[in-house]
Amino acid sequence: MRGVWGTFAVLMLAAGTAWAKGDVIAGPVEAELLKVVDGDTIVVRAKLWPTLVTETHVRLKGIDAPELRGHCPAERQLAEKARRFVAKQTAGRPLRLLDVQQDKYGGRVVARVEAAGHDLGRQLLKAGLARKYDGGKRQGWC
Repeated sequence: MRGVWGTFAVLMLAAGTAWAKGDVIAGPVEAELLKVVDGDTIVVRAKLWPTLVTETHVRLKGIDAPELRGHCPAERQLAEKARRFVAKQTAGRPLRLLDVQQDKYGGRVVARVEAAGHDLGRQLLKAGLARKYDGGKRQGWC
């Protein structure tokens, strides 16, 4: 299985264009939920081209949710609540990825995710299940 960025790189090279790490695909990219990993990471099947589909992990852009393997029981409980919230908001709904870019480690993508026209990251923030995140040092949840 090739990740989204490998697939995009192949498309860009075929078009004679170099693919740079900071490049952003504005989208929308149609996607289908395969798995909710935690409150800020999902696995999707993304339709990149009419006959080109790939599976990848997507980190929700601009937020940080508590970790399932958190440092204290309160963090782990909140993390489970965030994961259930994401599962409920995305269940059976088509997804759209926007502002897609490679994450800083290269193993997944970072994107805004819409489910039924609603920004999933904003919904998590509004529900108190995530914090704003700009890529710097993350705060603890305990």
